[in-house]
Amino acid sequence: MSSPVPESGTGVKKHVPFVPETMEMKEFTLRAVLLGLLMTIVLGAANAYLGLRAGITIAATYPAAVIAMAAMRAWKGSLLEENIARTAGSIGESVAAGAIFTLPAFLLARAWPTFFSVGAYLKSTALIMVGSILGVLFISLVRRGMVEDPELPFPESLAASEIHKAGQRGAQAAKYLFWNIGIGGVVYILGKFGLFAADTDLHIGVGTLGRTQVRLGTAGSTHIVPTGGTTMFAAPSVSPAYLGVGYIIGVRLASIQFAGSVLAWGLLVPLMIFFLGPQLRAYIPADTPDNWATMADAVWRYIVRPIAVGGMLVGAAYTLFKMRASLSAGIGKAFADLRQTADQQAKLARTERYMSSKAVFSLIAVMFVLMCLLYIKISGLVWPAILAAVVMILVGFFFATVSGNLVGFIGSSNNPISGLTLSTLLIAALLMVALGVSGTSGVAAVLGVAAVVCVSSAVAGELLQDFKVGYILGGTPQKIQAAELIAVVVASLVMYFPLMLLHEGNIKAGGVGFGGAELPAPQAGLMATLAMGIVGHDMPWPLVVVGILFGIALIMMQVKSPMLVAVGMYLPFGTTFAIFVGGVFRSLGDWVANRRGFNSAQKARVENAGVLVASGLIAGEALLGLVWAGLQFVPSWGAPNHPPQIFSDPSYLVGGMIVLVGLAALMIFVPVSAAGDPNEPAPPTAMM
Repeated sequence: MSSPVPESGTGVKKHVPFVPETMEMKEFTLRAVLLGLLMTIVLGAANAYLGLRAGITIAATYPAAVIAMAAMRAWKGSLLEENIARTAGSIGESVAAGAIFTLPAFLLARAWPTFFSVGAYLKSTALIMVGSILGVLFISLVRRGMVEDPELPFPESLAASEIHKAGQRGAQAAKYLFWNIGIGGVVYILGKFGLFAADTDLHIGVGTLGRTQVRLGTAGSTHIVPTGGTTMFAAPSVSPAYLGVGYIIGVRLASIQFAGSVLAWGLLVPLMIFFLGPQLRAYIPADTPDNWATMADAVWRYIVRPIAVGGMLVGAAYTLFKMRASLSAGIGKAFADLRQTADQQAKLARTERYMSSKAVFSLIAVMFVLMCLLYIKISGLVWPAILAAVVMILVGFFFATVSGNLVGFIGSSNNPISGLTLSTLLIAALLMVALGVSGTSGVAAVLGVAAVVCVSSAVAGELLQDFKVGYILGGTPQKIQAAELIAVVVASLVMYFPLMLLHEGNIKAGGVGFGGAELPAPQAGLMATLAMGIVGHDMPWPLVVVGILFGIALIMMQVKSPMLVAVGMYLPFGTTFAIFVGGVFRSLGDWVANRRGFNSAQKARVENAGVLVASGLIAGEALLGLVWAGLQFVPSWGAPNHPPQIFSDPSYLVGGMIVLVGLAALMIFVPVSAAGDPNEPAPPTAMM
């Protein structure tokens, strides 16, 4: 961490960066930028895969710092080159988060007829690029006060800066990351080739059709309701990515999310199947467990999920309410920073110079004009589209500042971007209704506002985190801004392709794409449901109100994160079960470390190695998942006997469990083996 020392004669503490402001050092070089762009594409695509499947993205700051450090040490690069590479490399995750939370919603809300077209690419890219550039510009206006605020701890920024300082550990840290990228990819692809079954369903009877009943009255009453049916549970998916997510977020948060799935599949779905069974039987052509499983899935999708939407609404509102003090403080500092004069900026040292306010405001004006044209194109409306652009500028700046402030307190991993976007969507939707706009055009305009705000908020938070790392290390803010602008443009140009590959590839493989079991995209589903419900007048309000009351009950019970519970209800059971199992693996690793009597320094090394192992498994499955989706476009791939299967009927109980046990051993004992000498000083922790 940087050292504050007294200024002579004043007693005021002055920030001293790790690289002095007077020192000349290579920083904004071609190799650093190219490495950063490669990382932003790879890590962004990996997070797009993870977010669509698990509804969670993982901050890329730590893996990007490790990769940049290892590469630049091999190339004999400088510390500030490492920082530029990490800065450009980590922003792809934020662009991906904004994209996956909103772009699939256009298809789910039927505002776009298809996702596989030149028009969809151009509109997607324009929305992401405008939002990304605005995120960089918005946070550039308020960066100084927030970066220099001693009350903002910036946990992930401090960890990343310490990683760069401790450069001698680069090769060792990279080993844990890269080896497990390979392992995660191999495990995923072997499951696809039929070595083992990655998923299985357990069919369970809830009563018996024709025999079970519920009497609505005292003994002898003729008010009898016939009941009975068959529901199902899914075993935990044998997925390196899901297990890695659970390991990183820990068993406590994983348990909260899994509790939502248990409520959905252990209470609501069986209860409805039990009472609706005799009526549902008429829709089942053959009374078999498989057909009942299809009906149970329909009950979950069209009855339970709207309840989850109501819970997510309350969860998002509650999250923002809990942060009201930090939100108001961040906005106050933003407006105070805007009053800084040009003369004051001219006197700044190299490490404090950033893009001039004049340039920033000019670019914001250009982006506003482009937004107006974009919203007119998307919605087919003129004045409502221009008004939507005005709302986006005002709300976007507000939430970009909020996002930066939240990152300063809790890090980008925990930044509630979906909650901020949801608030924006509600504002835009109510505005469209007030203007009398309805139908597909209104839905498209609302989703367009939400998409830009979502991306800009995510990018703003990540950039402020990068500014803080540069502040500590002694980087030049102008060069950090330049690297970020280049990176967000490149990420925007390519981010459509992983989404399109996953969606279309899943359809070609027999799925339904966005919103299906393989790609549930919970946040995008929520956005689509709300946009259609408010503007398109197509929402099952009674079920949503039930979910709202359920969310309020969770708050009254002091549940740590009602939002996570609701997301757990929205995601497939096998997904949240696997994430929970990953959290259990981390707890087992902590238990082993305690049994072996590790001190705090050793436990910190175990934690860092574990996060890198988990990050590698996530990236490995994500990258091979994209490759697999791309293979679905090969004409012969989906033909009979393609792809070739190792076993025609792969086993979950044998093959899947063996792989799961192997991954458990890897995730528990490899990090434990990295404990090192108890006399070595403690490293910075991953802070994920």
